[in-house]
Amino acid sequence: MSFPDRLKTAASQVAGRLDTALAALPASAVRDAMGYALRGGKGLRGYLVLESAALHGIDRDHALAAAAAIESVHAYSLVHDDLPAMDDDDLRRGQPTVHIAWDEATAILAGDALQALAFELVCQPGQPNAADMARALARAAGAGGMVLGQALDIAAETAPRPLTLDEITALQAGKTGALFDWACTAGARMARADCAPLSAYAASLGLAFQIADDILDTEGDAETAGKRLRKDAAAGKATFVSLLGLDTARKRAQSLIDEACAALEPYGTAAESLREAARFVISRDR
Repeated sequence: MSFPDRLKTAASQVAGRLDTALAALPASAVRDAMGYALRGGKGLRGYLVLESAALHGIDRDHALAAAAAIESVHAYSLVHDDLPAMDDDDLRRGQPTVHIAWDEATAILAGDALQALAFELVCQPGQPNAADMARALARAAGAGGMVLGQALDIAAETAPRPLTLDEITALQAGKTGALFDWACTAGARMARADCAPLSAYAASLGLAFQIADDILDTEGDAETAGKRLRKDAAAGKATFVSLLGLDTARKRAQSLIDEACAALEPYGTAAESLREAARFVISRDR
């Protein structure tokens, strides 16, 4: 099976696990909005959890719960990022954003509920090393991780000068990298094994992912990329492409993928699926 097919299969399995969790909730506009927010996307973070878990012999049901948790946190972050008080986006994954399809209050509550659902999933009875998994997820998603990265991103829009390369790298380590780290190390954490090789893999992977996003924004068509580029330019906001140039950004992304693959050396050929995921990050179309 090709990597795209394996990714699609994993995404479908994780979506099924999330559908089961949503079905257990009372019917409401918030539940509907949660399901809407979880639609689409490639499911890369969930895939990384599943492959990390397989590498460490974790039961598939337990792995699916953890994979569903990270996709739930990711969806919550997108719902909140799209709000008028933050990125003010009208479209997400080819459909109206949650606050457009419903309203701002429902979007905020749906995001809150998706975050809560993630912790319910990682703390279900029988989940391996549940307390450490939950604590690590809280750190990755919170004010020292993803939330800090988003706060720095918002602050950059009104800063007196564009961010430096070191500053934007630190910003993205929180905004994008923190959840990648949790996803990639989930299997090792559940197995109470050494997380260091997978954490090194995740650090390079997450940064390459963001550089690839900046490249796609630069090369994308006007409909998909124009709004973001205009907004960043008006705010004097730096990106990896604006700081490095397009060709150097491409080379840096490839170098990071090489570093990510090298970090997997302790696992030998058993980690080939994770190497394919790394290569996918800089070859995807979004």
